[in-house]
Amino acid sequence: MTSFRAVVDQGKVSVGQWVAVHGCGGVGLSAIMIATAIGANVIAIDIDDAKLEMARSLGAVATVNGLKVADVAEAVIEISKGGAHVSLDALGHPMTCVNSVKSLRKLGKHIQVGLLLADQANPAIPMAKVIADELEIIGSHGMQAHRYDAMLAMMMSGKLTPEKLLGRTISLEQSIEALITMDSATTPGVTVVTGF
Repeated sequence: MTSFRAVVDQGKVSVGQWVAVHGCGGVGLSAIMIATAIGANVIAIDIDDAKLEMARSLGAVATVNGLKVADVAEAVIEISKGGAHVSLDALGHPMTCVNSVKSLRKLGKHIQVGLLLADQANPAIPMAKVIADELEIIGSHGMQAHRYDAMLAMMMSGKLTPEKLLGRTISLEQSIEALITMDSATTPGVTVVTGF
């Protein structure tokens, strides 16, 4: 739901635009699916090839492995021939936040969806670029209930297929370990707890 609001309501993504999604966890993959359904060209950025492969299966036209390129923002600018119109930091890390801003074209929009917490709460935003390129920086969290109908309509029409986001299902007992290791999990897709 956060991804829907970020892409549709805040990003106002439209057909043919370039959208960069930094971080291919559940939120990022949802954003990729939604932007693709609208008709945008999506570039997925992550450091895990399995997650990038899942992003491609959901419609990303290009992927960038942040560990395999010298400069993530330059890679996005090159692929999109000038930079993304909209870029989302779905992860919430100073590096992905800064890369997201740097990967934008003039008049682009950076949407911060991933939470930046504790000692990572204040990334060094390249304000010279923000001012020179007249960029927008938008914070995003949650979605208002009155917007659910638009998202559900896209599901009913088949444009959005959230079941494709499913990575694995686990029992309630297995969820303890999953929560403890959440920060180092590498399974692509969303993990769902199915019960006892």
